[in-house]
Amino acid sequence: MTESNRFSMDEFATPAEGGPAPETETAEDWRDDLDASADADALGNEDLVGRAGLPLQPGMPPVDDDEPIIEALREVHDPEIPVNIYDLGLIYDILRSEDGDVKIRMTLTAPGCPVAGELPTEVAESVARVRGVGVVEVYLVWDPPWSPDQMSEAARMLLDYF
Repeated sequence: MTESNRFSMDEFATPAEGGPAPETETAEDWRDDLDASADADALGNEDLVGRAGLPLQPGMPPVDDDEPIIEALREVHDPEIPVNIYDLGLIYDILRSEDGDVKIRMTLTAPGCPVAGELPTEVAESVARVRGVGVVEVYLVWDPPWSPDQMSEAARMLLDYF
């Protein structure tokens, strides 16, 4: 597991891939940054955080790579768009802990998206099925806002967006 994708209960690190330079923040700072209830208030909901999974059994090794998590994310689709949420660019951060827990920061294509209430839970459930993953928490955020520029090249080709 790379240092940039590890966190403990008191400390998180930003992912090296596609994000800002790695820096250490406290868990409280990270949660403040991911104020899901404040973001959800814009939709009139109190809680848009998805949660799934159970703590890993003692002795079970945690997932040591983001790739199985990314593959699980690629199985989740916005029902209105024929591209998975990862290639759409809706996933901002994947943070793995030493105990197998995973925190994901994601967005949607628009604040009024009709799947806002169910997609974070679907994401959490999909990632929780990955071997070596414990509890998964998904935080829905609106900053930075999503734009088509965040799509992968494969998604752009599938949607004829050039």
